[in-house]
Amino acid sequence: MAKELSSLQKERLNYQPKLPGVLANGVKNLSMKQGEPTGAVADEADIKALFKNSFGMPIVTFEKGSNDVSSKQRNVGVILSGGQAPGGHNVIAGLYDALKEANRENKLYGFLGGPSGIIDGEYIEFTDEYIDAHRNTGGFDIIGSGRTKLETEEQFKKTWDNCKKLGISAVVIIGGDDSNTNAATLGEYFMANNAGIQVIGCPKTIDGDLKNDYIEVSFGFDTATKTYSELISNIQRDVRSAKKYWHFIKLMGRSATHVGLECALQTQPNITLISEEVEQKKMSLAQIVDYMAGIIAKRAEMGKNFGVALIPEGVIEFIPEMKAMIANLNDTLAAAKDFDNLSQQEKIDFVESKLDSASAAVFKSLPRLIQNQLLMDRDPHGNVQVSKIETEKLLIEMIKVKLNEMKKNGQYNGKFSDQAHFFGYEGRCAFPTNFDADYCYSLGYNAFALIQFGLSGYLSSIRNLTAPASEWLAGGIPLTMMMNMERRHGKMKPVIQKALVDLNGPVFKKLEANREQWALNDDYVFVGAIQYFGPSSVCDTTTKTLALEKECGKKCECACK
Repeated sequence: MAKELSSLQKERLNYQPKLPGVLANGVKNLSMKQGEPTGAVADEADIKALFKNSFGMPIVTFEKGSNDVSSKQRNVGVILSGGQAPGGHNVIAGLYDALKEANRENKLYGFLGGPSGIIDGEYIEFTDEYIDAHRNTGGFDIIGSGRTKLETEEQFKKTWDNCKKLGISAVVIIGGDDSNTNAATLGEYFMANNAGIQVIGCPKTIDGDLKNDYIEVSFGFDTATKTYSELISNIQRDVRSAKKYWHFIKLMGRSATHVGLECALQTQPNITLISEEVEQKKMSLAQIVDYMAGIIAKRAEMGKNFGVALIPEGVIEFIPEMKAMIANLNDTLAAAKDFDNLSQQEKIDFVESKLDSASAAVFKSLPRLIQNQLLMDRDPHGNVQVSKIETEKLLIEMIKVKLNEMKKNGQYNGKFSDQAHFFGYEGRCAFPTNFDADYCYSLGYNAFALIQFGLSGYLSSIRNLTAPASEWLAGGIPLTMMMNMERRHGKMKPVIQKALVDLNGPVFKKLEANREQWALNDDYVFVGAIQYFGPSSVCDTTTKTLALEKECGKKCECACK
C-alpha cells in the first residue's frame, strides 16, 4: 500500500532549494582558494599536540572556475548524529545530488542509527527514489540517528574496516558540537594511519550553540525557534483572551539560551530567564524567584493576573548553589552502596545526611517533586539527569510560597493560577523552513565540494546568510580551530567549544532594552505558523538573532574603518 502524504508534504517534496551562486554552477565549475593557517579557540598547544596531522589547516573558500577532480569515482558514507534537527534530510539530498552530478557511478551509503551504524556495518545505499521521498521533510527517519561516541581504537578500526568493504573514501558526519568532535577525532585517526578516508562535518543543533564567524548559525535553529514561537504566541493569544493563567514555558537549550532568547525576541513575553545572565550575576534560586514574583505582583496591581514566562531547560545548572549541590550529590551517590534499594524517604534522609551543610540546605529547600527527580535513575556516567528536572514546576511551586508570604505582608493581592509546558520535541522534526531547506541543501552540496578537493577534518561552511541565497559564500573551516580542552568525566578532553549567549552582544542587549516594557505591558507578538509560500519577506526571513548579529557586525566594520 502506498504511503499517504499530506497536501503540504506533496508540495514540499517538489520544492527546489536555492544554492549559493558559486555552487549553482555545479561542482565541476569550482576552484578553491586557501587562506592563512588556523589555530584553536583555546588551549592551542594541547590541541596541536593531540591533532598533529589536522591542526593548523587553512580556511578555504570556493570560487567560480574549473577543476579536473570532479569526475573521479567516489563512494561516500554519511551519518546523522545526535538529536534531530529540521533540515537533516536536505543535507543528505544536497550531498547526494552533488555526488551524482560529478559522476553517476558515485555511491552514497547511509549508516543506520548514528555512529553505531558505521561501527557495526549497518547501512543502506541511497537511490534517486529514496532520496526524492525525503526532500524538504523534517526528522532524521531517512537513516535514523544516535549518540554513540567515536573515541576508542576498537571503534576506529571497525569503522575503517567497514569503509574498506564498501570502498568508501569519505565520511560526512552531520551533528552538533559533540558529533563534530567525533568527526575531528576520526579524521585525525585516518590521517595518522594513512587510511585514505576523508572526514567532513556539517553543523547541526537546534540549540544554536555551534557557531562562529564562519558558522553563522547551526541548521535547525531557524525552524525550531519559529515552531516554538508559534506555540508561544498561541498561548499568549489565549492568555490575553482568558486573563486568568500564568504560563511557565520551558524551552530546549541545556547549555546555552539561544533558543529562549530568539523566541523572546519573536514573541515578546513578560519574563525571559537567560542562563548565562544568571551565572554572570551569580543569582541564587531565591533571587530568581523574587524577580519573577515581583513582576507577577506588579502585573496583579494593574489587574493582570496572567502572563507568560520563558525558562531555559538548563538554567538550574547555572545557579551557583544548585550547581554546587548537584556536583556534591553526584559525588555522594557515586560512593553510595545499595542506594537504589532504599525507599524514597530513605533516599532523601540518606542524601540530606551525607551532603555538605550548604548543599543539604539547598536540597531541603526544594519541593518534594524536585527532590524526587534529583534522585531518579542516573545517566550512564552516574550523574543526575538534570534535563529531566521540571524546572518550570520548581519555579511555580517556589513562586507560590513567595506570593503567599507577600500576601501576608500586604505586598500582593492578586490571584495566581499556573500552567506548565515544555517545548522541546515539538520543534526537532518540523518541516524545515525555506531558510533551513536552502541552507541544509547547500551544506550538503558544499560538503561534496570539500571532498572532491581532497580535504579532511573540515566543517562545511555557508555564510553571509542574511543576504539572498545567490550571494551566500561557500567553503570550509578546520574543525580544530573550534576546539578547546574541557573536563569530561574527570579527564581533560579536546572538544568543540560551545558558543554561549554573549551578554555584551546585540541580541541580548535587544532583550535587555525591552524587558521592563514587555514585563508590564501586553506587547505580545502573534507570529502565526511557518509560511512556505508567498512573499519573500514572509517566507525567507532568517532569525532575529542572525539579523541582529549581522547588522551589528556591519556597524562595527564601518566604525573600525
